[in-house]
Amino acid sequence: MFFVTLSTFAQQSKVYNPAANAATDIKTAIKRAKAEKKYVLLQGGGNWCGWCLEFYRLCTSTPELDSLISSNFIWYHLNYSKENKNLDIFEKYGYPQRFGFPVFIILNEKGERIHTQNSEYLEDGDKSYDIKKVADFLKAWSPSSLDPKKY
Repeated sequence: MFFVTLSTFAQQSKVYNPAANAATDIKTAIKRAKAEKKYVLLQGGGNWCGWCLEFYRLCTSTPELDSLISSNFIWYHLNYSKENKNLDIFEKYGYPQRFGFPVFIILNEKGERIHTQNSEYLEDGDKSYDIKKVADFLKAWSPSSLDPKKY
């Protein structure tokens, strides 16, 4: 049943844009993050990736996760597909696709990569993600958690 639901969701959702200019979009996201005192959350993957779409679905339908993302990050879906692999962007961030998809890359307000997260560690079995693990990940890499004044 889960896979039927996920397949239906995947067919209806176009989270990633293969035609997007990722380099320009990420520069814009970094500028926006700096202005809003946030970080950039790059989610590498594609519309072909059920786990990528499931992460999006879970985060947008779970108020706690939606709030954590919107208050701390500019969320950008970095496309990797046969139409556009964005290999130059993935190279720039240390080949995070080696972990599979989705993969998460956190950039600070200067655009520096401060963390790469293998999504496998956020999963809850073979159906979805663990809400607490995702929330802990988002909190641990939020601007307030990395504020030197706290330490």
